[in-house]
Amino acid sequence: MAQQQCTSNTSTNNVIDFFTGRPLNQLNNKILRIAPELDQMEILYSNDSSYHLYSLKIVCWALREQGDVVAMVPWLNRIVACTELKDPLNGRWEGYRDPTLIDGQVFFTPPPHKILELETAAHYYQTDDAEDEDILQEIPDVIGTHAVLTHNGFHSFTLAQVLSWRLLANGSLHGMLIDERKITSTPVLPGDRCLFPSQSHPDFKYFFQHAIANKIKSQDPEALAAIALLVEPG
Repeated sequence: MAQQQCTSNTSTNNVIDFFTGRPLNQLNNKILRIAPELDQMEILYSNDSSYHLYSLKIVCWALREQGDVVAMVPWLNRIVACTELKDPLNGRWEGYRDPTLIDGQVFFTPPPHKILELETAAHYYQTDDAEDEDILQEIPDVIGTHAVLTHNGFHSFTLAQVLSWRLLANGSLHGMLIDERKITSTPVLPGDRCLFPSQSHPDFKYFFQHAIANKIKSQDPEALAAIALLVEPG
C-alpha cells in the first residue's frame, strides 16, 4: 500500500510506502507481516506434465514491502509466494480456490479480509528498529507440512513435522522443527526453545504437504515410487 505525497515531481522517489516510510523505488519483496490461513483456502497450479490443475493448501498470507499481499506455500525446499512458483516442469500458479464453496469458485486476488488484517497489523506493530535476526512473528503450521531429511541421497530419510513458521525481521520465513533432545515441556508450542529452522539442518531437502507425507508414511506404492526417483547414485 503506497501513499502519494503532494509534489509536482511524479518520480517514484516521491511515492512513500505507508508502512515503511521509504520511497517506493527502494522497496523489494521482503515480507513484513504474515497471517495464517484458517479457512482451508488453496492455490491451484499446473505444469507441463498434464492438463490437470493441482491444489496446494496455503500456509499463510504475506504482506510484502511493496504493499502486495500474496499466499505462501511450501514448494520444494522453501516457502514461496504462490505467484512465483517454479519447478523443472514449468509449474505455475493458476489462481486461488475456496473448497468450502459449493461452486468451487476460483479467484485471482487475495481475500479482502486478509488484506485488511495484514495492513492493520503492520500499521499497529512498528518494527523499524528490529535487527535482521529478530523474530517478528511465529505462527503454527495448520496444514500438516513435513520436512524431508536425508543424509545419504534418499537411500533412507526421515519425515519431520513442521510445528510452526517463523518470520524474521529480514523478511525470511522458516519452517521450525523440534529438536527432541531439547524438549523441556510438552506440548511443544511455537516459540519453544527446542525449535530450530528446518532450512538450517544439513540433511534438509524438501517440504511435503500433509497428504503426500501421509502416503509416504503408509507406504503408498505411488508415493514410494516417486521417492525412489529422488535417490541419488552412490
